[in-house]
Amino acid sequence: MRSVDDQLARVLDGVRPLNPIDMGLVDARGCILAEDVRAPWPLPPFDNSAMDGYAVAAAHLGEPTQSAPLRLKVIDDIPAGTRPRATVGPGTAARIMTGAPMPYGADAVVPVELTDGGMPVVTLFGGARVGQHVRRAGDDVHSGATVLNAGTIMEARQTALAAAVGRSRVVIHPRPRVVVLTTGSELVEPGRQLGPGMINDVNGSALAVAAAELGAEAFWVGPVPDDAEVFRNALEDQLVRADLVITTGGVSVGAYDTVKKVLSSLGTVEFVRVAMQPGMPQGHGHIAGVPIFNLPGNPVSAMVSFEVFVRPVLRRMLGFSDLVRPHVEATVTQEFDSPLGKRQFARGQLVHTAEGYLFHPAAVQQSHQVAVLAHATGLAVVPEQVGHVVAGTRLPVAPFGVH
Repeated sequence: MRSVDDQLARVLDGVRPLNPIDMGLVDARGCILAEDVRAPWPLPPFDNSAMDGYAVAAAHLGEPTQSAPLRLKVIDDIPAGTRPRATVGPGTAARIMTGAPMPYGADAVVPVELTDGGMPVVTLFGGARVGQHVRRAGDDVHSGATVLNAGTIMEARQTALAAAVGRSRVVIHPRPRVVVLTTGSELVEPGRQLGPGMINDVNGSALAVAAAELGAEAFWVGPVPDDAEVFRNALEDQLVRADLVITTGGVSVGAYDTVKKVLSSLGTVEFVRVAMQPGMPQGHGHIAGVPIFNLPGNPVSAMVSFEVFVRPVLRRMLGFSDLVRPHVEATVTQEFDSPLGKRQFARGQLVHTAEGYLFHPAAVQQSHQVAVLAHATGLAVVPEQVGHVVAGTRLPVAPFGVH
């Protein structure tokens, strides 16, 4: 039986980020930059007003007040997007809008709230210091500076910065195209009527969403019946659009384990038993150069297997350096058994308190219990050498919802 760590090292061997492509800013959302982005000009690109008001030469204002105001001639009107036409000096001002370029001679802005808003003469009831309410050219970013480094996730804030330096497109690692192919003659697509002995296909939609949550483009195909020819044809049809394939079901030692039968004769797929619970039967390899994971059919086993093995591979393909979900140390509140010699991934409630994290394990840890998994907020990792977890034990727990 292979260890979890050994199996993870094998599935990660040779995995690299997908080759970079050039993509529009909006479409690059959530992707990892494959280039440094530099500023061809400073930000802001010119001195501009931070307020609606009047651009003035501060040294000539004195200290006007309500009782002793100052009247200035307004020699220019500067909306945003226009160029100043006059030079401000003693006794003059220019009305200016937020974001508009500062006129020559002006070094401060008196907010409109401290004036009567007049034209062509304005009355000031307050003054301004040199530089007050002025955004200086380059005070955010200097020309030529690297504003985004390769490896950055392109989210809304990073997109804003790329746009500010004039980029409409960036070079990123694309989203992997993941095909989820579920197998089993007993499976029915959710929403359709169940016949005798039939169950809903849980894994298809769940694994597709799990892949999409990581940033992949996910496609759900299935359910495919336990027929070798049908499965082979379905797989061959999907390989042309896949960067990674996930199948579920048919990987144990049953009489109708079609996946194992077909894939054992194709590519480099290897079927092994991994010392873990749930998810002991595992398959992995390559078909026509495309990596393929063959996960167990039980829903909890499939989801935990995805978490342990598929997630790190997808994260690396996306260009991330941190592959494993972050863990916290939590105190177990109730005792429970764990299979000696296997690493258990126990479902339960992770709660943060003033004293630290607590983990309340689910009363039953069966691989078919979708409800327990759905309501769990954390996945605790029990070492292989532990056969019984006592209350008060500290365990690493992966919080769900943290990618």
